[in-house]
Amino acid sequence: MKGNALIKNASQVVTCSGFKAKHGKEMSDLHIITDGAVLIEEGIIKAVGKTNEIIVRYSEDVINRFDGSSTSNNAPEIIDATGKTVLPGFVDSHTHFVFGGYREEEFSWRLRGDSYMEIMQRDGGIISTVNETRKATMRELMNAGKRRLDSMLSFGVTTAEGKSGYGLDRDTEIRQLEIMRNLDRDHPVDVVRTFLGAHAVPADYKGKEDEFIDYMINDVLPEVAQRNLAEFCDIFCEKNVFSTDQSRKLLTEARKKGLKLKIHADEISPQMGGAELAAELDAVSADHLLQASDKGIRDMAEAGVVATLLPITAFSLKEPYSRGRYMIDNNCAVALATDLNPGSCFSESIPLLFALATLYMDITTEEAITALTINGAAAIDRADTIGSIDVGKSGDIVVLEFPSYQYIPYHIGVSTVEKVIKKGNLVFGTEDDPFDSEHLL
Repeated sequence: MKGNALIKNASQVVTCSGFKAKHGKEMSDLHIITDGAVLIEEGIIKAVGKTNEIIVRYSEDVINRFDGSSTSNNAPEIIDATGKTVLPGFVDSHTHFVFGGYREEEFSWRLRGDSYMEIMQRDGGIISTVNETRKATMRELMNAGKRRLDSMLSFGVTTAEGKSGYGLDRDTEIRQLEIMRNLDRDHPVDVVRTFLGAHAVPADYKGKEDEFIDYMINDVLPEVAQRNLAEFCDIFCEKNVFSTDQSRKLLTEARKKGLKLKIHADEISPQMGGAELAAELDAVSADHLLQASDKGIRDMAEAGVVATLLPITAFSLKEPYSRGRYMIDNNCAVALATDLNPGSCFSESIPLLFALATLYMDITTEEAITALTINGAAAIDRADTIGSIDVGKSGDIVVLEFPSYQYIPYHIGVSTVEKVIKKGNLVFGTEDDPFDSEHLL
């Protein structure tokens, strides 16, 4: 349901204004309005500006609808944001949130020194989750996915990308995408679906990777495209997984069937050329990029490929972080995402994401906010409809409990999100505080 809301008296309205990805130095410009207000009607932002200007701009009868006196079913939500910060809803543009089982034992193995690729080579890692996801029922996966979306919403995420890739067969890949489609319909968080059938090599295709790519192209991809189950196609381009040639072949066929392109690029092995391939194919985004070359970064900047960085994964794997500072300084459009998954990054924590990006990747607070709003939207090709507080965009808003956006990384590892509005509806946080200290005096 599309709702109506007036958010007023905000200490800061951080608009992140724009309708396309911001590159390089542009990422520092947040377009902040002090004592700001946002007016949302039928789920769409109708006005943004100073609180007094918004009130004066609209006629008395319109304002009366927003003064809390209306008894209509369309009565708007009035949110007094005095002393608080208002931002666009966060966009988590890389997750794997629909999966069965967990891999807590593998985390302990990594703590003892086993590498992610060593675990993967002995049929742990992704293959372990594939086995559990294949066994899980539709209801089990739906319920688990909903719980994870609930948690993401509490951190201020209003749109999330979700990947398949824990089936590696037709039936389970399709089932994952169907579940995400159902959750997109029923949950406040919008879910953008990505087909990642080539996430790993299943046991029965070891040494026959070319045949597996053909299987995905001929047996799975056509149904995904025909039933409109995914908007994007992705592939894990990595040593001992899929080569750049195999990645090019699958992605090229996916584009022919109308899917937009993403790529897991240059995560673990150097000189794979994943970033260069993303630029060559005009992918919407290239993700991970821990080992991206200087040339690959320049190519992405020139081609307009969004560099989606996943610092919690590097943190979890104890790997060097992506060169976010270098990418921004070389005019890339950088996005940040969690990479929520059961293995290399079992975390949907936006506060941790901000802390790692600002403290360990030399990304400024302003750049990090841009990376998780308008650039996150660009990484899923939706910068024209979400990711900023602009007239005509979806009324997706986060209200922080503090008066400045600078509290996000400063309150280390703790969520500062007080309320979340989705399409004009308050979907997280209420006015009533069950623990009001004044009642104790």
